[in-house]
Amino acid sequence: MKRYEKNSLLKCDIQDLFDFHLDVKNLKNITPPGMEVTLLNEDFIPKEGEILKLKTVKNFIPIMWEVKINKLQSPNLLEDLAIKSPFKYWKHSHIFIQKENGFCELKDVVEYEAPFGVIGSMLDFFISYELGKMFDYRHKITKHIIEDTKII
Repeated sequence: MKRYEKNSLLKCDIQDLFDFHLDVKNLKNITPPGMEVTLLNEDFIPKEGEILKLKTVKNFIPIMWEVKINKLQSPNLLEDLAIKSPFKYWKHSHIFIQKENGFCELKDVVEYEAPFGVIGSMLDFFISYELGKMFDYRHKITKHIIEDTKII
């Protein structure tokens, strides 16, 4: 099992940060250029056990995802588990930690296993690189939206 982690410090209220991540429409706002995300159940409201269906397109390749909200613990944790994805296993934890002086830590932890066994494991460098690019962008845009524009 592989693990990817990205941490950022944002000046914001922890509940605002949590609520921002609960609004699935914000997923489009924080999606990097060159990738499209379509919410297939746009009226989705995250609750434990509920399934979000979406389609991503990158390099003209469409991929269907179904992710189950595995854990929802306001205002500290939103965890989703892929039940349909290009990965053999995918768990994504959005962790929010209150810090001092009005700061919050945003931590994304992804545990994953590539498909196709040994052949898939040879793609790990590429997967890790792509995750780094995606989460660098997501954290940068989230920070901008939360801190600069105060749009939540």
